[in-house]
Amino acid sequence: MVLRFLRFNVVGALGVVVQLSAVAILVGGLGVHYLVATAIAIEMAVLHNFFWHLRWTWAAQSEPGPGNAPRAQRHVFFRCVAFHAGNGLVSMLGSMALMPMLVDWIHLHYLLANLAAICVTGLMNFFLGDRVIFRA
Repeated sequence: MVLRFLRFNVVGALGVVVQLSAVAILVGGLGVHYLVATAIAIEMAVLHNFFWHLRWTWAAQSEPGPGNAPRAQRHVFFRCVAFHAGNGLVSMLGSMALMPMLVDWIHLHYLLANLAAICVTGLMNFFLGDRVIFRA
């Protein structure tokens, strides 16, 4: 579980780069409202993270099962839906609740607020992935 947690964090760190880059481009470059940009960026990071978790973090659960078909190929759609329902929902709802408080009330820069929201939701996302979405 320790190795899996480390891999989860590597993928998560790359997802943070995806999310913050997307927010910076959408808000700073295109003038999109920070909440809309955050929602779009979260979806981009969720898709990015799902792919890498499936192929690396929880790759052992993707090894061939009965019938010689890899479990991930048989269930990738359902795992993606579950990942969105778990991690995506936690990230989206958590960020949509936290961002206005952090940006509008505390006056944090939208990128720092995104980073804070990512930190708050990250640990819960690991346990959802490990115990529900990618369990053997």
